[in-house]
Amino acid sequence: MEPMVTFTDLWITAVCLYAFYQLRKRNHEGPIHRYLRAYFLIMALATFLGGILGHAFQYALSLQWKLPGWLISMIAVVAIERVSIFQAQLLVSKRAGKALEAFNLLELITFLVITFYTLDFFFVKIHSAYGLGLVVLPLHILMYKHAAHPMNLYFIRSVLFASLSAVFYTLEIGLHLWFNHLDVAHTIMAISMYGFYRGALFLDPKTAYKPLVQPLTNLRILKAIFGLK
Repeated sequence: MEPMVTFTDLWITAVCLYAFYQLRKRNHEGPIHRYLRAYFLIMALATFLGGILGHAFQYALSLQWKLPGWLISMIAVVAIERVSIFQAQLLVSKRAGKALEAFNLLELITFLVITFYTLDFFFVKIHSAYGLGLVVLPLHILMYKHAAHPMNLYFIRSVLFASLSAVFYTLEIGLHLWFNHLDVAHTIMAISMYGFYRGALFLDPKTAYKPLVQPLTNLRILKAIFGLK
């Protein structure tokens, strides 16, 4: 039904499978690395099902068949939230870390139920915006301010770049009949997934995550994000 949209969905799948395979070869231990690998694998499954059931064969299936891709993608977002929460526990109190973990599960269950009963992609977008924009992004900004770790900078840039997909999707800005707003949004997402992978490569358990003697100023953080001197 939608060959190009299916194809661009599978771009994301391919990037995520590549990232999962490369990270699995390194086989680093610890919850952060396990959640990173889980994120890419779960997102690969979500976008594969979304492309096949939600776009390629939607003409032969009911709207309910979009749910597998939608719901699984929400689980993937929670996995990358968990990466950020576990990493940030080096800087926040133990109580705050536990509270974030608990709210992380509550938020997932809430949006899963709402999306299941409404069959509305709007709630998938809200969940993704919340997870990336209000959990992943601020936590990595906080961590970069105190440690200036390259992984955090890659994650910050990837989240900001991924937010462009929502702009193209919402405003329905496409480049061509055969490369519409969904194709543009999927392409942006594929690139941002690669950005997350590149950031993950910097997280080596053998290298200590050391806070800076003097935290970075907000201006220096902004300059680093946008590559300014």
